[in-house]
Amino acid sequence: MLPLTPVRWLVCGTAAIGFAFDTYELLMLPIIARPALVDLLALPPDSAAFNRWVGIAFYVPAIVGALFGMVGGYLTDRLGRRRVLVWSILIYGVSACAAAYATSIGVWLICRCATFGGVCVEFVAAVAWLAELFPDPIERERVLGYTQAAASLGGLMVSAAYYAIVTIADALPEVRGGHEPWRYMLISGVVPAIPLALARPFLPESPLWMNKHEAGALQRPRVRELFRPQLRRATLVATLMVACGYAASFGANLQVPRIVPALPDVQTLSKTAREQTVGTVQLVQELGGLAGRVALASLAVHIVSRRRLIRLFLWPGSLVMPFVFFVATSRGLRLVEFGTFLAGFFTVAQFSFWGNYLPRMYPTYLRGTGESFAANIGGRLVGTGGALVTSELMAFMPAGWPVPPLALAAGAVGFGSFLVALAASAWLPEPEGAGLPD
Repeated sequence: MLPLTPVRWLVCGTAAIGFAFDTYELLMLPIIARPALVDLLALPPDSAAFNRWVGIAFYVPAIVGALFGMVGGYLTDRLGRRRVLVWSILIYGVSACAAAYATSIGVWLICRCATFGGVCVEFVAAVAWLAELFPDPIERERVLGYTQAAASLGGLMVSAAYYAIVTIADALPEVRGGHEPWRYMLISGVVPAIPLALARPFLPESPLWMNKHEAGALQRPRVRELFRPQLRRATLVATLMVACGYAASFGANLQVPRIVPALPDVQTLSKTAREQTVGTVQLVQELGGLAGRVALASLAVHIVSRRRLIRLFLWPGSLVMPFVFFVATSRGLRLVEFGTFLAGFFTVAQFSFWGNYLPRMYPTYLRGTGESFAANIGGRLVGTGGALVTSELMAFMPAGWPVPPLALAAGAVGFGSFLVALAASAWLPEPEGAGLPD
């Protein structure tokens, strides 16, 4: 195992910042969706039209992001890991800031699509980059695990930032003639571009990719090669399971900020206190996600079987989902906070799992493309549709129950997603050997 030199620390730091702000850009949406859409649409937040737009705001950027992500995976294999990583972070930072100045739902949605596209590309490029820069198997597992844990720090950052912005919004400079917290949150998304601009000249390219590229030994990546007999099962099963993880996250966990204001003990609070409570619950969920990622990183170097490792999170998660959404939401805020921590723990750990698993299944010339297919087609294109399913399913949920209709719909989507992933894990192939395929 090689020592972590200053350059290797810089690599880890850059990847961690990228992962953190991936999450920051994405998880600000469930927090700002309600106030942003109220301002831009002028619709009551309990109307069917408003709920439909919420589903669109979650799903349309995910579709666009998935398509951009597939192209980004191809470009990662063709142009290099570092170059694509740098540009993806710049794109999502600038577009997030631009969305803060939108005065129409169309412009806002276009900016969110660009942000999602940058995030989808960054994950693929960063994972391939790290996996190839750290060839020692144990060191690679640790670096991938702990740098991805920074993604949950992004969740903590977005929760803390929103709480602070809501508290001091009236003292900040006006944006578009007002002091709306959601606009300040979007402006903060430009932050990762600053350290990246300073670090870029010192970041190395993947030596594995560079050597093959200079020798002319890189084959052209093609999506159809992901379905050749040796890779077909890994591609299909991983894509399905990634989709389930994202469906649980977007269709259930990320709906909690919309559920909290409907809780009886939150409805009696002032507007500012309600928004602060939403930020606090989101913070608790991200603490759970961070704990889950750290647990995954710790277990990944000790448990050889990848199938056994992922099941350690799927089995308990399938029990936690009904508890959070069917039981806790009828008992009050404190139980929701506890349940949300557990839901974050068992859901978010899966995302780190795939960052460790996927690079070990594909050869160098297909690594970015293979990761991109599972993460973007399975996760961003199909899995994030869980948010849209939840929004549509809500209309069929019974009213007048102690459990809000949104919580019933979210719980159904989350529980179903965990069950499907658990069943699919029986066919998840194990990597061959500890190294990366050539």
